[in-house]
Amino acid sequence: MSADFLKNPASLFDVKGKVAVITGASGAFGALAAQILAGAGCKLVLTAGKKADLDAVTKECEALGADVEALNVRPSKEADCDDIIAAGVKRFGRVDILVVASGKNDVSKISDMSPDRFLDVMDANVTQSWLMARAATRQMLAQGDGGKIVLMSSARGLLGHPAGYTAYCASKSAVDGITKALGCELGPTGITVNAIAPTVFRSPLTAWMFADDEKAQATRAGFLARVPKGRLGEPEDLAGPLLFLTSRASDFYTGHILYADGGYTAG
Repeated sequence: MSADFLKNPASLFDVKGKVAVITGASGAFGALAAQILAGAGCKLVLTAGKKADLDAVTKECEALGADVEALNVRPSKEADCDDIIAAGVKRFGRVDILVVASGKNDVSKISDMSPDRFLDVMDANVTQSWLMARAATRQMLAQGDGGKIVLMSSARGLLGHPAGYTAYCASKSAVDGITKALGCELGPTGITVNAIAPTVFRSPLTAWMFADDEKAQATRAGFLARVPKGRLGEPEDLAGPLLFLTSRASDFYTGHILYADGGYTAG
């Protein structure tokens, strides 16, 4: 351990000047990831299917001082994923970080769910993660100096759910498998591959669970009975894990699923 390291351990988490690609940047986690990395000094390539929302996130990141390339596209096809990475290289010269935050859920009991709906969730969460990881890996290998890939998992990749989550749970379990397999495959290259797996955290989609009405209170109480920390997640609870997994602080960590869940999956 060098004396320089001891003088400034926080430097391990420095990502200033790094080029980060974030898919699903208009979603709850994607927008948060974009803002966190913008505030940390990254150059950003942001992608999303909803242009108005993408424009709003882009402005927020630019206000934080980030240089941003915004692409109104979803990573749903091989060519699109390759083009997203190519856009980062064209604008900034390289790609150092990939955060795959795009995805979806479709809640339905299995007896009511069609195969097409099931496969749509699998495609959005699994295939798109694989395609983006492949495109980023090829660029990072060509650069020859490593990189950071962060996929979006969930506590539901480990645990089931009684309310019609067969597609979502299956997809997030598959994301966990991709993370572990790529961690093994790319270990010798200096590219790390990890996943963040949150439980419920505050976002527009979960705002109802934070409300004070009777339904929200009952749902929240039942859920929190299984969360050792005794509260729902806040956006800042994901900031530390994201900075860790995108910085050199995590250089010896790969193939990991990092549960940001207040201890939910521990019990």
